[in-house]
Amino acid sequence: MSEQRTARNRDRFLVIFFCFLTGILYFVPSGFEGHVRQDSIRSKAKILSVDNANVQIFGMIQKGEQDVTMEILDGPFAGQRFDGYNQLLGQMDRDKIFKPGDTALAVISLDQHGGVELVNPSDHYRLDLELFLLLLFSGLLLLFGGWTGAKALLSFLFTAMTIWKVLVPLLLQGMNPILLSLGIVAFLTASVIFLVAGPTRTGVVAFMGALLGVATSCFLAEYFAGQFHVHGAVMPFAETLLYSGYGHLNLTHIYVAAVFIASSGAVMDLAMDVAASMNEVVEKKPDISRAEAFRSGIRVGRAVVGTMTTTLLLAYSGGFITLLMAFMAQGIPLANTFNFIYVAVEILKTLVGSFGLVTVGPFTAMIGALLYARRRDVVSVE
Repeated sequence: MSEQRTARNRDRFLVIFFCFLTGILYFVPSGFEGHVRQDSIRSKAKILSVDNANVQIFGMIQKGEQDVTMEILDGPFAGQRFDGYNQLLGQMDRDKIFKPGDTALAVISLDQHGGVELVNPSDHYRLDLELFLLLLFSGLLLLFGGWTGAKALLSFLFTAMTIWKVLVPLLLQGMNPILLSLGIVAFLTASVIFLVAGPTRTGVVAFMGALLGVATSCFLAEYFAGQFHVHGAVMPFAETLLYSGYGHLNLTHIYVAAVFIASSGAVMDLAMDVAASMNEVVEKKPDISRAEAFRSGIRVGRAVVGTMTTTLLLAYSGGFITLLMAFMAQGIPLANTFNFIYVAVEILKTLVGSFGLVTVGPFTAMIGALLYARRRDVVSVE
């Protein structure tokens, strides 16, 4: 009973500690706040009327200006009406067409006296729906997971804050992307695993196994990125970043970091499954040998890794399905398709991430066999 009480106290301490860290990260400046224009504010606006007289239509492409009249719904200018325009560039992925009744995120440019100089709708307003989805996700997680779900939600928020307030700013400052990302992933892996599993032997086994799996993906991504002759400019908005004054960044190393970051969550999941299963086996059979414990972990890893690798394939292929459709529609041979750099980088990302998944099972089983079955009187610390 005292051991259970001690474990619960450690669990509560970790939750409080990570709540504190998440709060600190939220308020800590990223260092790039000065890049945000101070002479403009953003408000929610309702589109009252539109005028498409200056919009030119070329098939599916629309160019020109759409004149709009809108009413500001929040902020210091709430209730006021303004005329603005929506610039159409002829790019379907960036252009948007408003109609009366739509809500938009309006950018209000101010003059030197604080008055309104210009009001333009930048895009459809989606922040309320995004917040609704987040709250719905949080509610379902708490309803289904209870206390464990609350810890999982905390780890989700902590990870998001770490990426936005630590990883992204340090990458922009020019730190080595591979070493930085590897350190961030190791830190997040430890944080998430110990927050969810608690400071237990299961957490230690899962963390060490996941770290070795991520390190494997990191090494393979670094090596094969050079062999594939790929560069980071294939990532979305990479060239925009260079033209914005960040030409010093090594985009290829950022791409390599993105490869093992993308698969680290699945690697962590598999490591936790193997570690928890081995712990359950050892609890039921305390006199199990290390060889038996290792084989038990391997069997669990085999059962999970098949679906997890397919999960990675489906997740990555969904991001470039239209590219594959375009190649098939144009009758481009498979050799050209798979040799195309945009396809090659996704293949590299999928296979290298899968390598990490395949290796994390044996790594976790080996570490679990050493830690769980190191004594004949093994008992769970949980």
